[in-house]
Amino acid sequence: MPRKGMRSVFFKPSSPSSSSSQPSSSPSFRNFTVSLIEDNIESARTLITKWDTGQSDSYARITPLFNANRREAKRYLRAVKDLQSAMHYLIAQDSSSHTIIQAQSLMQLAMKRLQHEFYHILSANRDHLDPETVSSRSSFSTSDHRSSASDFDFDEILSAVSEDEFRIAGDSITETEKASMLAMADLKLIAESMISSGYGRECINTYKSVRKSIVDEALFHLGVEQLSFSRIQKMDWEVLELKIKSWLNAIKVAVGTLFYGERVLCDQVFATSEKVAESCFAEITRDGAMLLFGFPEHVAKSKKTPEKMFRTLDMYEAIIDNWPQIESIFSFESTSAVRSQAVDSLVKLGKAISTMLADFETAIQKESSKRLVPGGGVHPLTSYVMNYITLLADYSHVLADIVADWPLTSQPSLPESYLPSPNHEDGRSSEITVRFAWLILVLLCKIDTKAGLYKDAALSYLFLANNLQYVVVKVRTSELSGFLGEEWLTKHESKVTEYVSKYERIGWSKVMSLLPENLTADMPPEKAKVWFRNFNNAFHEAYRKQTSWIVSDPKMREEVKASIEAKLVTRYAEFYEAYRVGLMGNNESDSAVRFSPDDLRNYLSDILHGLRMGTSGSSFSSQSSSSSRRSIRLWASKSNMTHAYNMCDRA
Repeated sequence: MPRKGMRSVFFKPSSPSSSSSQPSSSPSFRNFTVSLIEDNIESARTLITKWDTGQSDSYARITPLFNANRREAKRYLRAVKDLQSAMHYLIAQDSSSHTIIQAQSLMQLAMKRLQHEFYHILSANRDHLDPETVSSRSSFSTSDHRSSASDFDFDEILSAVSEDEFRIAGDSITETEKASMLAMADLKLIAESMISSGYGRECINTYKSVRKSIVDEALFHLGVEQLSFSRIQKMDWEVLELKIKSWLNAIKVAVGTLFYGERVLCDQVFATSEKVAESCFAEITRDGAMLLFGFPEHVAKSKKTPEKMFRTLDMYEAIIDNWPQIESIFSFESTSAVRSQAVDSLVKLGKAISTMLADFETAIQKESSKRLVPGGGVHPLTSYVMNYITLLADYSHVLADIVADWPLTSQPSLPESYLPSPNHEDGRSSEITVRFAWLILVLLCKIDTKAGLYKDAALSYLFLANNLQYVVVKVRTSELSGFLGEEWLTKHESKVTEYVSKYERIGWSKVMSLLPENLTADMPPEKAKVWFRNFNNAFHEAYRKQTSWIVSDPKMREEVKASIEAKLVTRYAEFYEAYRVGLMGNNESDSAVRFSPDDLRNYLSDILHGLRMGTSGSSFSSQSSSSSRRSIRLWASKSNMTHAYNMCDRA
């Protein structure tokens, strides 16, 4: 450092009072003081030159001072402190004296050695100063972060970490944590010595250079990279989804460990200067943090498709969950850009989610396919939409922040039966509840329209029953039940029962009508044969059709068949028993009585399985969250939805 710079650091003008003090102004006292100072300088010279990195002695060149002998390191720092005090006095007396020039040269040698030691400790302890280790023991500190080392005796400071704290920690502290704490204590002492001696810039630059490379390398291994918006926009979804998964892991580690640990380390090493700690932390983490928190904004601005919804929600949720730590770690004014970037990404993600939600509703309303589901089973639109809404309900805690910005495409007055229970509270957001109810209503209206495409009225009602039952089961077995309530479920279950009753009445009315009202009244054999033959034909026709029809829910299917059997077979058995004996022994009569009651039961057991479709229909078993996610992503693309419709046509 130039001599002028040294003078600016060490020169302290004497106050009038100090210059007039009699004891120190006497020549004999000044000579005694100068003699002591010269002795101190000479003692410092012996120790500083011994550890001069430029000397030919290989021991001093290759042996770290703070590793070789901690007592020696303690004496070295004391010598630097004494040398600094001597220079203050000499500059006040005569700033151009030969002694002060020698002291300045000696100080430069000492600072060069301390800078070397500072770099060595940072580099050699990369593993011990990793953020996880640092943050895990952040509660252990030798003193208040902002206390100056000059307030304490150097012997106490140097022994604090190695003795008192280790004794208190006992067996709970590992060797790695012990090494970490010793390294932080040494770095802190060196930093304080260099900064107080006017070599703060060299110390700070060394620290920034080493630690920034460590942080940048850690972020790289976490998958944080520079990705432009145009590059993200061109990515296939499968590739982008992998990037998002990597980011979700990265933000958890970066905020919870990496940035937090780096903040703790900066605060510990530069405990005497908040401004220095702030400057170092900002320089070291700003670039990486901006990359990390900038990625979601690029994703949010890219093309919005249904399959991106839940990963976008995952990113929104991750920022919300980590926001308290982000705000605390990057609390400095110099890191305000990092906080702003995180907020900007959060806002953009929220807008993207709002747009996708609105697009989702519009897509349901505009779905205009006239393809019929064979057998009146669950329509692909029903399964897709309900799986989608079910997963949305899992994100209700973050949707509460967004829902105010998610306007319905129209402002409906929901029919009372479609509203959640009026007394249903459970701490749920009423805004989200209404929107879930509205989306389900939009779906059911669309399904009602599609039911009209079936030419057979009985099959139309069966289609309505299947799809509404699917909706009810999805609501009951998911978070949606907590929003819509038991009363909503009861009303819709009653509607399912109503649809099933209409299917039974229309689908089996002709068969039922071909049994006499008075089943046991006297009837000539010829007339009885006509009744049997007409019944046989009608039953066969109904059976033929309904073996290709389906009730997708196994429990509901058994209930429907039991209901049909109770109404049909019971009456037929009474008619059969009344006239079977009178018609027996006549081949022509025997051909008229084709079905026994047991035959009817066997035939009825075959219906409503969709056997001609080669499938038992959609499963109503409860899906796990992860399988539902996979299902959503499969159905989300238009090509997959078209494929589903084509499958229906071929079936």
